[in-house]
Amino acid sequence: MNKANISDIHNCYGCGVCTKPCPVHIVDLRLNEWGFYEPYLTDADKCIHCGLCRDVCAYVKQERAVDSKPLVSYAAWSNDKRVQRKCSSGGAGFEIAKYLLGKGYKAIGVRYNAETERAEHFIATTPEELVQTAGSKYIQSYPVEALGDIDRKGKYLITGTPCQIDSFRNYMKRMKLPEDNFVLLDFFCHGVPSMNVWKKYTQAVEKITGKIIYASWRNKWTGWHDSWNMGIDGSEHGEKIDWHDSYDLLIREKKSYMHSPLSKGDKFYKLFLGDCLLGDQCYHHCKYKYDKSSADIRICDLWGKTYQDNEDGVSGAVAFSQRGAEILKNIDCHLTEHPFSVVAEGQMKTCPPYKKWYKKVAATLVDPDKTIDDAIDVVNNVRKMERWKSHFRHPLRTAINVIKKL
Repeated sequence: MNKANISDIHNCYGCGVCTKPCPVHIVDLRLNEWGFYEPYLTDADKCIHCGLCRDVCAYVKQERAVDSKPLVSYAAWSNDKRVQRKCSSGGAGFEIAKYLLGKGYKAIGVRYNAETERAEHFIATTPEELVQTAGSKYIQSYPVEALGDIDRKGKYLITGTPCQIDSFRNYMKRMKLPEDNFVLLDFFCHGVPSMNVWKKYTQAVEKITGKIIYASWRNKWTGWHDSWNMGIDGSEHGEKIDWHDSYDLLIREKKSYMHSPLSKGDKFYKLFLGDCLLGDQCYHHCKYKYDKSSADIRICDLWGKTYQDNEDGVSGAVAFSQRGAEILKNIDCHLTEHPFSVVAEGQMKTCPPYKKWYKKVAATLVDPDKTIDDAIDVVNNVRKMERWKSHFRHPLRTAINVIKKL
């Protein structure tokens, strides 16, 4: 009996690894109506029903590719202050990649491509190219082209969401790739927001900046703990970055024309961190929260009490394999070992709750006549209604609160 292909898989992780093993090259990713990547067959008649696309898919499997536990956990920050300032946390991810470049590996990371208006995986071979990976990108990445360029005889650092890494681990096992040729790096993942959120956001922003030529999701202009900022440069304000400039120039501090912090009500963060429109899999199907990973190393911002007075940025770095532990010992970072509970403090332990207003927000973002403000109004109105219902359910508490305010 022939195995099925991925044509029946919807609302999955959108990790894109299923595009890699297809022998007839007919699996690709596209955004569905709700703004999330999912696989499809470009020519179903050519499918030979080998089942490889399903064999590597982490979404259809109940268990992770490996059932590893944290071996050692560190607080880490780059010994290069410029790197520490440029990166979202302490620069551990950047230093891991730079170390492995020096060992003959290529680094597959994520950059924002202003021309295609999307985050995308790419292959970096020099520290200059690696600079594009610095800083978080809080939108779903298109990985197909980078995955397609992987040579099974080459050596690679693969960076991605936990579900991407889990699928790639499946791919390594299924295709019998040499373990020593790959280092897998993931991070504590909040979830992926709909690209429809990003599109509506950029439509509003470009009325101020012109066509976006540079975007930064995190910066530390006002300190690490207040680093939830959007920085945007547009064609009418700002200078386009040439990634082939010198490393010293690229790693410099760069303040964008538009600076929009979460603390001032940034609209993208309001929807993203409010869990208003994450992928369906993030609410119902995530197998990778907290201490569950198929990676060699997991990184994060080290939030919590231990470094609450540090405003330069501190990374958490957790080794899930012996190879990962050896790599961490050799990177150009200050390392302080802590229990996993300290390094993972503040990270999500369970999937976020599904929001009552999800479908209304989703429909608003799909409507070409609606704006991101309309989506936020949906959320605010539902919350306001819930508060009123709470008042009627608890009249005595409401009366006491009114008296206190008076």
